[in-house]
Amino acid sequence: MKYIYIINGRADKAQYYEEFYVQLKEVQHNYELYTTQGEGDATRYVRLYCDLHPEEEVCFVACGGNGIINGVASGLVGYTHSSTQALEQSGKKTMAILYFGGATEDFIINYPGLDFRSVRAMLEGRVKPIDIIKINDSYCVNVSNLGFNSRVASRANELVAKGKSAHEAYTRGVVNAMLTSRFNCIKVTVDGQRIARGPMVLCTIANGRRVGGEFNCSPQAKVDDGLIDVCYFKAMSLLRLLLLIPYYRKGEHIGSRVGGRRVIYRQAREVKISSRELIDIYIDGEQLTGSQFDIKILPQALPLRLPKGEMGK
Repeated sequence: MKYIYIINGRADKAQYYEEFYVQLKEVQHNYELYTTQGEGDATRYVRLYCDLHPEEEVCFVACGGNGIINGVASGLVGYTHSSTQALEQSGKKTMAILYFGGATEDFIINYPGLDFRSVRAMLEGRVKPIDIIKINDSYCVNVSNLGFNSRVASRANELVAKGKSAHEAYTRGVVNAMLTSRFNCIKVTVDGQRIARGPMVLCTIANGRRVGGEFNCSPQAKVDDGLIDVCYFKAMSLLRLLLLIPYYRKGEHIGSRVGGRRVIYRQAREVKISSRELIDIYIDGEQLTGSQFDIKILPQALPLRLPKGEMGK
């Protein structure tokens, strides 16, 4: 088995890989390093490598947070769903995750108790397929959002690019969205049924549970249950939204007294989103613009190597 470690090539991320390089020297195994050259490069690299080496057993290790995880996963799933031959060879291609700081831990929070910082634990781990969400021609590993949350992500990305921490950027993005994005005319249909009428604040389309480093948007979500978790906030006053945010952060917004009937939570296999105007949907933190989005779950589509250990509750 070969392991290909895919590293974020952004200069500001270099400091977070020092521990990783130390671990590599301590563990003997067959590996290569690949440093991304820009946006979308991880996806392109993984697909090209799979095309050129269809028979090779290889594990692509995403070293970083949401963006690099999504990039590697999108390349791998895009390859295995591109042709019958690729699907037949998909058992020889797997993915793993290593996290060394500098990004949010949104996805790995789905596996409490497992050490995603250890190269050795990853090598001694086991493969457990998980679901992935397909949105038009893109893929979502953790959480996608639109409306209020989309504005939050947009502002947060701007601030991170200016050197702010992920936590500070996301918090300031929330404040900005409160003033600019509380009434969004977007239609959301879940398994053929419109979820609600009238303007909305936000909607999350989730495979995992957490977004933005601290907001437990989909507390009931499981990455391997074959379901999409949809959380929809109807339009509400600024005061009510301010009161609801702490519940949203803790994952206590569903059925809360403050949220009441304005918070709708559904599980589905297909979701459709439409708008008369162009809107942005953020997929694991990356922007996708359009007016029509067809969303479906791909059960057990991503062969993920989990690190050795016992999962917590």
